[in-house]
Amino acid sequence: MSRPLPVASSSQVRRYAREVFRHYPGMFRAAVGLNVAAALAALAGPRLLGDLVEGIEKHEPMSDLNRMVLTLAGFVLLQAILTRFAHLASARLGERVLARLREEFISRVITLPLSTVESAGSGDLLTRATRDVDALSKCVRFAVPETMIALITLVLVVVALVLVSPLFAMPLLIGAPILVAGTRWYLRRAPAGYLEQNAAYSDVTEGLTETVEGARTVEALRRGRQRVERTDADLSRAWRAERHTLFLRTVWWPIIETSYVLPLVVTLLTGGWLYLRDVVTLGQLTAAVIYVQQLVDPLDRLSAWLDELEVGAASLARLLGVTAQAAPAVTGPEPSGSRIELRGVRFAYRSDREVLHGIDLSLEPGERLAVVGVSGAGKSTLGRLLAGVHHPTAGSVTVGDVSLAALPPERLRAEVALVTQEHHIFIGTLRENVALVRPGVPEGEVRAALAAVHALEWVDALPDGMATVVGAGGLPLSPAQAQQVALARLILADPHTLVLDEATALLDPRAARDLERSLAAVVRGRTVVAIAHRLFSAHDADRVAVVEDGMITELGSHDELLAADGAYAALWRSWQGHPEKTPETQEGRAGGAPFPVY
Repeated sequence: MSRPLPVASSSQVRRYAREVFRHYPGMFRAAVGLNVAAALAALAGPRLLGDLVEGIEKHEPMSDLNRMVLTLAGFVLLQAILTRFAHLASARLGERVLARLREEFISRVITLPLSTVESAGSGDLLTRATRDVDALSKCVRFAVPETMIALITLVLVVVALVLVSPLFAMPLLIGAPILVAGTRWYLRRAPAGYLEQNAAYSDVTEGLTETVEGARTVEALRRGRQRVERTDADLSRAWRAERHTLFLRTVWWPIIETSYVLPLVVTLLTGGWLYLRDVVTLGQLTAAVIYVQQLVDPLDRLSAWLDELEVGAASLARLLGVTAQAAPAVTGPEPSGSRIELRGVRFAYRSDREVLHGIDLSLEPGERLAVVGVSGAGKSTLGRLLAGVHHPTAGSVTVGDVSLAALPPERLRAEVALVTQEHHIFIGTLRENVALVRPGVPEGEVRAALAAVHALEWVDALPDGMATVVGAGGLPLSPAQAQQVALARLILADPHTLVLDEATALLDPRAARDLERSLAAVVRGRTVVAIAHRLFSAHDADRVAVVEDGMITELGSHDELLAADGAYAALWRSWQGHPEKTPETQEGRAGGAPFPVY
């Protein structure tokens, strides 16, 4: 069962948001200043309109009235100009912040330990990288600047209303408690609701991804109905989560509407009553009613965009949650050699089920070790610990007296590399695919690496040679060719230790035999650990480790273990009579194929 990546707390989200905006103080001040100036220009209109109404009532000269109209038109034009530049400044700030968020998210994702990615599952990470990034993009581009404009306008309109007459601020006291109470009710429930909604969509993505990736298995085992039921259950959970957040909005929005419509009605009625008793002038009443009416727009913006802010905050919390799992960007200690040691190593995928129990093992530089045992004994888990993919739950795995867990990812891969039957060809040229581990490597070294794994012949036969675009949408490579590309990457990475976990197991026999020549070039001169699900490689190893029930029960050379007549001897006798051991495989070993042989 996959374990979702963690989610950052609300305080972490607020602290990170403040830190991001502090990186752009000039742009932030410009955006706020222009929005304040635009709001101030908008405030002149109601006051001038009130003076105009009052001037008409008092029959002031037409020249004075015309001057008021021109002044009013001038402020409207000024407001339009300032508003345009305020939106541009806010948009630039939002784009800059969004670019920073995306870059930091990508930098965190690529430093995630492989074990974390595997345990989290592809659905959770994929949803964070797509749906959450899109939600955050909308929030930063639109919700943040619109909310900032609304808050600035709201404060200035209230100040202007008080300046007209403090009496007109009294009706606001009616709507304020309704607004505050409703918003507090919403904000207490919305964050958890949106986190649950996003998590539900992660499950939908996870289930669909598994179904697509395992489509052949689903079809072969006729498990289509079960996968449909799984998808229906995930969609049902997502529907319930979204229905809950919709319910919150349907309660909150009418409360907001009431909170600003009620003061407008009260202002108009009480203002008229005060005007009839000569407490306020007609101009003051006109300006006050327009100011209260102006409160509707910022409050509408707040009610509309605060919901997006909650969505964005939930998405940011999920994106920041990756930080807790990302490998720290530290230099780390320098190993004093290439000797690998395991001391008292224990490991568990789940806290209640330990897989490896107290393993002690030393690997000398240049040694060839075969790890054998029945399926489920813990061989592959041991190999992943040796490669630093997983870290022990107890004990230590060191290289040159330095813990593998203390090495940054790029340094770790220069020490130990895991080779499996799984590989990936990225979209791009063949040269870019080979040079992934060292992007700036000269072309001559790339060709040398391809030549070392016997791939240069077919590479030169490609339409554009190493410049041929491969991967999704490009020229497809056969499984054997893709594996040779992966091995050429290892030549460039130049690790001193290789952990081989059935690197050719999924290839057809002819492709596997051809690829073993490539594999021989990679393993030459290095420490090699071969996870031998079959026993082809055990005979040629310097030592053989037998893993049973998560423990190394036998350790020695092939001949020593046969003489001991223990578990390894039983496995060897069983393999000797297995149909897999055909004259063809015998011939492969007799021909002097290098260790390991599959």
